[in-house]
Amino acid sequence: MNRRTLLTHAKVVFPDRVAENSAVLIEDGVIVAIDPVNSGTATVIDLSGRILMPGMIDLHCDALEKEVEPRPNVHFPLNFACSQADKRNAMAGVTTVFHALSFAHHEFGVRNNRFAAEIAHAIHDWQQHALVENRIHARCEITDTTAPGILAELIDRNAVHLLSFMDHTPGQGQFKDVAAYRSYLAGSYKKTEEELDDLLQRKSANVQGAAALIGNLAKKARAHGIPLASHDDDSPERVGVMAELGVSISEFPVNIETAGTAKNLGIATLFGAPNVLRGASQSGSMRALDAVLAGVADCLCGDYSAAALLPAVFKLAELSGCELHDMVALVTRNPACAAGLLDRGEILVGKRADLIAVQQFGELPQVEHVWVRGLAVFSAHSNRVPCYSK
Repeated sequence: MNRRTLLTHAKVVFPDRVAENSAVLIEDGVIVAIDPVNSGTATVIDLSGRILMPGMIDLHCDALEKEVEPRPNVHFPLNFACSQADKRNAMAGVTTVFHALSFAHHEFGVRNNRFAAEIAHAIHDWQQHALVENRIHARCEITDTTAPGILAELIDRNAVHLLSFMDHTPGQGQFKDVAAYRSYLAGSYKKTEEELDDLLQRKSANVQGAAALIGNLAKKARAHGIPLASHDDDSPERVGVMAELGVSISEFPVNIETAGTAKNLGIATLFGAPNVLRGASQSGSMRALDAVLAGVADCLCGDYSAAALLPAVFKLAELSGCELHDMVALVTRNPACAAGLLDRGEILVGKRADLIAVQQFGELPQVEHVWVRGLAVFSAHSNRVPCYSK
C-alpha cells in the first residue's frame, strides 16, 4: 500500500498564516513536506480550494454520556455508544477527543462511579476499532468521597489521560443558586424533593474534607504525567488554589477577572463552542466571544456538542475580527499544548498528519474529509468529491 499522499490545491491553515493553493505531502502518518517539488509516487488528492487545517482536539466533550443514556435510565450497550460517538467525532473533524466522564457517585444516571468506570474501560476497548483517537477525561466531583479511590485505580491502569476537579455544590461555580441546581436535577432525572434534599445535604457535608482527598489524587496524577484541570473557576482565589494543586487548564472560568488570573499564572483557559454559536453561556457565565475579545481564551471544546467546534471557529473569526489561523489554534495547537500532545495540532513538517478538509456553504463550514495519521477515516459523499490520480 502506498503510504505517501499529496494533498494539493488547498487553502492551508498554517500556525501563522493561511496560504492559498498550497500542498502538503504525507508519508507514514507524518507531514514530510510543504509544497514539495517532487512527490515521487504519492497518491495525489486535489482539494480544489478547500480549507485544509489540522484535525481538531477536543479536551472536554461529555456527549458520550448521552450516547450511553439518551433518556434518563435508558441505556445502550457501551460498545454501540462508543462506536457512535467515534463516528460523530470523525464527522465533526475531531481527530483527538477527550471523553469527559463524571465520577460523582451520589449524583444520578451515568455519573455514578461504577458506571463511569465501565464506560472508561469500554472506550479503551473500542480504540482498536476507532476512526479517531479516543482518550479519557475523568471528572472528579470533589464532594464525592468514593471517587478518588476508583480514579486512583484507573490512573494506575493508564486509563486516564486528563483529570479535572469539579464542584457542583450550589451557590458557586456553574450553579449560582440552589433553586437552579434543583431545577436541573429534577428536570433531567425526575427525582423527588426528598431525593434532592438528601443529595444536597451530602454534598454540603463532604465539601469540608475535599481538599485532602483531591490533593492526594492530584499528586498521583502528576506522578503519572497526567495533566490536571479545574472546572467552573469563579474567582482569582479559586484559581490560585487550583494552581497550587498543579492544574494547567481552567475549564469554563465564569468571568473575565478569573480567566485573566488563570492566564497570568500560565494556566490555559477553555470555553465551550456551543457558547459561541448560541451567543451565551447556558449557566449565565461569561460569553466565549468576550473572552476572545479580552485576550483570555486559549482553547475551545465541544462541551456537549462536538459538531459545534468547527462553525464556532469560523464564527469567532467573523465576530472578533481575528485572523482565521488564530481562531483555528483554539481547537488545534493550543489544546494540544495544554494536554502535552506536542506531536499534533499544527500543519508543520514532522507533525502527525491529523488533517481535515473543509468546504464552506455560505456561512456554514462543513467537514468533507478527515485523515488520522495520514489515513482517510471519513469522506462526505457529494458531487464535490476530490479527484484522485497516481
